[in-house]
Amino acid sequence: MEDVEPHIIEAVELKDSSDPLRVVKDVAAGTCGGIAQVLVGQPFDTTKVRLQSAPPGTYTGALDVVQKLIRTEGPFAFYKGTLTPLVGVGACVSVQFGVFEGMKRFYQRQNISTGSSDGLTYTQYYVAGSMAGLANSILACPIEHIRIRLQTQTAASPKQFSGPMDVIRKITHSSGIAGIFRGITPTLIREGHGMGVYFLTYEYLVNRDMAKNNIARTDIPGWRLCVYGGCAGYGVWLSAYPFDVIKSKMQTDSIDPKTRQFSSTIDCARKILQTSGINGFFRGFLPTILRAAPVNASTFYAFELAMRAIG
Repeated sequence: MEDVEPHIIEAVELKDSSDPLRVVKDVAAGTCGGIAQVLVGQPFDTTKVRLQSAPPGTYTGALDVVQKLIRTEGPFAFYKGTLTPLVGVGACVSVQFGVFEGMKRFYQRQNISTGSSDGLTYTQYYVAGSMAGLANSILACPIEHIRIRLQTQTAASPKQFSGPMDVIRKITHSSGIAGIFRGITPTLIREGHGMGVYFLTYEYLVNRDMAKNNIARTDIPGWRLCVYGGCAGYGVWLSAYPFDVIKSKMQTDSIDPKTRQFSSTIDCARKILQTSGINGFFRGFLPTILRAAPVNASTFYAFELAMRAIG
């Protein structure tokens, strides 16, 4: 892709580089985005995880999951395990946005020091997003692991975990601290590539809007920010979804290493392919793609509003 023209990079972004509270502001705004993401996305995520992790034939599709969950466990079951992501995803998204905004400023300074424009190339946007995703993976992997263990408990089976701390206690007792990070490899791939596409898509659309309409970032209407955030959500899942399936399979495997189905990321991918074919890597895709637009629209909208409010 072509470089971003210098005139569409806001002057305020360069001044922000000297703000001693800039990182704190980025993280705070990211936390707002993360909270919005969890509240909007948790029902979709619970549906997705049930589809991804259940044995073949358990559900006929996303609607079947929703109907059975409401009938057997009640509507509040969609928010099982919400406490962990509400705290954790807020932290994850704050890391994502904090690292991404920091990388943008790094590239701006680098471009200026080498005599080129202060605009970022789209390659730089992708790398900045990838760095944000990789940094986030260290938090996202254990948080999602704990959440998935709670989400996949059903009323029809004996309750294995009483809450997030019980999940942590039982996993570490069985597998040590490393057990909490089960699925870290597919998480790193999903986040590294997926977040690169995610932020690249959003920034491309925002920059295009500013250039086309000759307006500042803060003048973009909220509804258009929501559209751009939704498109970013589609971008990440269309580019990285199979790795999310592999991660979910590994994180819903037995907590006892002796009785696990999957010995590694490659072994998990091979067995999914053997038992379900290519379609197995896209189980739960429908609720995920339906979730992508509202969840990421709310994430970016909350982030941008918070940034405008705190400066």
